[in-house]
Amino acid sequence: MSEEQRGAKEKICPEGMIHKDGECVMPDVTFEAFVLSLNTAALFHMGELADPATGKKQKDLMLARHTIDTLNLLQEKTRGNLSEEEAGLLDNILHDLRLRFVMVRK
Repeated sequence: MSEEQRGAKEKICPEGMIHKDGECVMPDVTFEAFVLSLNTAALFHMGELADPATGKKQKDLMLARHTIDTLNLLQEKTRGNLSEEEAGLLDNILHDLRLRFVMVRK
């Protein structure tokens, strides 16, 4: 298979999926990917990211707060069990989301 054919095959994977071993699959589940998905959800609920289907931004601060609280719970329950990189990612994301939440509420 040529590089061009391989590249074309990779492009047909649905959104959110990756090309691996000749198939479209979901990316591996990792702690980082999970935390980043919750970060994306919180940003979406704060109206910072547009709905991919409609292109419109909408706010639901109750859901944003719930998602931030979920990340906080995750941080509390995993304390001492994360790598330095994982703990740092979670700390940075929570700090950023909390600041953004305060700004959105103003």
